[in-house]
Amino acid sequence: MADTQPFTVLIVGGGLVGSLASLYFARRGWNVQVYEKRLDPRTDPTPSGRSINLALSVRGISALQEVGVDEAILKTAIPMKGRMIHSLDGELTSQPYGVFGEHINSIDRKLLNEHLLNSADALSNVHTHFEHEMTQCDFDSKAVSFMKIDGTKVTVKADLIIGADGAYSRVRQQMMRKVRMDFSQEYIDHEWVELTIPPRKDGSYAMNPNHLHIWPRQTFMMIALPNTDKSFTVTLFMPRDKFQSVRTESDLIRFFESTFPDAVPLIGLDLLVGEYFKNPKGSLVSIKCSPYHYQDRCVIIGDAAHAMVPFYGQGMNCGFEDIQALDEFISTHLSVAAPSGSTSPSPLAIGEALKAYSASRHKDLVKINDLAMHNYVEMRSDVTKVGYLLRKKLEAALHRVAPSYVIPLYTMVSFSRIPYSEVMRRWERQTYWLNVAGVISGVAASVGLGVAYARYIGWRLFWYPAREDKSVTTIVATKVAGGGIWTALSGAYSAGRWKESFDRAWHNLGGTEVTSWVSGAASSVGRYVGWK
Repeated sequence: MADTQPFTVLIVGGGLVGSLASLYFARRGWNVQVYEKRLDPRTDPTPSGRSINLALSVRGISALQEVGVDEAILKTAIPMKGRMIHSLDGELTSQPYGVFGEHINSIDRKLLNEHLLNSADALSNVHTHFEHEMTQCDFDSKAVSFMKIDGTKVTVKADLIIGADGAYSRVRQQMMRKVRMDFSQEYIDHEWVELTIPPRKDGSYAMNPNHLHIWPRQTFMMIALPNTDKSFTVTLFMPRDKFQSVRTESDLIRFFESTFPDAVPLIGLDLLVGEYFKNPKGSLVSIKCSPYHYQDRCVIIGDAAHAMVPFYGQGMNCGFEDIQALDEFISTHLSVAAPSGSTSPSPLAIGEALKAYSASRHKDLVKINDLAMHNYVEMRSDVTKVGYLLRKKLEAALHRVAPSYVIPLYTMVSFSRIPYSEVMRRWERQTYWLNVAGVISGVAASVGLGVAYARYIGWRLFWYPAREDKSVTTIVATKVAGGGIWTALSGAYSAGRWKESFDRAWHNLGGTEVTSWVSGAASSVGRYVGWK
């Protein structure tokens, strides 16, 4: 007899990833129970001071689109078409994200979470329970225990448990008792604090709202993202010891006036002092683990599986993509389309889907973790360097004429659904060939300089004196000699031995000092073009 009981999914964590996951499972006709330890954000008036504003891009939008909530959410978003770099002297430089007008979207975490929860509440087969803290998972009996705020204990049974409970996931901790899980956790020696740039007195934005603003200061940085109320959410990232060195109001004011002088009047001294010392200083952690599932019973997604530093703006986008990828694997193994999925899938089918997801997704999650760490260096330092800017311009030009063959790294990460592991592979390949092109350009520049110099010396030493004594024999002989010298020098250059051969060839002609200068200049050109 067919099983008429609806398949039950229990999601631990009602944040962004957990609430979106409830929409995906609910559309299969499954019964979905969401448990969250915090208060309902829709009724909690207390500001957390710990948001790190969000940047919604293609991967996240694609996952939202799949369940039909993208349009309403994007109405609350503010497009950011590029970075606005604030130099120490207050000069502003815009660096577009893409060559075809691509943009990321600044969105308020609380508004996004509220919209996803409201969408879930509208479904009869989704039930959300707040102020329930998970205490234990018994995967074999498919039971999860919670402690309510009043101390009451609740145990709930489910066919599938989803761990979407963040970087310090208790579901993951419980899984590690059942699974031989590889796990690594790395704290970077930097912290963050959230500040605010309020609207102007006339209610307008204090800065251009269509940029992500960055104050890069080599070893640390400050960023600002726009909000719909015309304010900016500002986040200062610094080494821990630098935070500890700012102890008093005068320390703080002196530090900001010397390091972020143009931001001081935008924030205001009173607000700066109040928020800096009141708001908590957050830590930055990177977590990698594998596998992400246990049999057909449990799977972890989002930060529970791959917490990353926030510098690529991919934490939320990657978590949303987790759900879409998992849904695709479930559809494949159930052999039905997601919207009309079975209400009672077999344990074998679910187990195979989770196993395939875990194996396939791991390489991508490791790569985006690494890319996020790398992008901190880019944002706080590289964005001000000539070599970085030259490469960006070259890649943009090549992408414009050959968009399928040369794709900038940021474009692949933020404006495509190319798997992160494939993004890294392509980027490394592009870097190799761009460096090869740079070396070739450097050699060509060296050859050009050497040829020009050799021709000039040959003309001055042989051709010009020969014309003066009118001797045809001398003219022919000196032209041959000059051509021989030119050929020899060109060969030496192209063989990569140009400097040594050049100096040796002209030593007896008294040109050593000059040739050393020319060869050094040529070498500099080669290194400059090749980003060495």
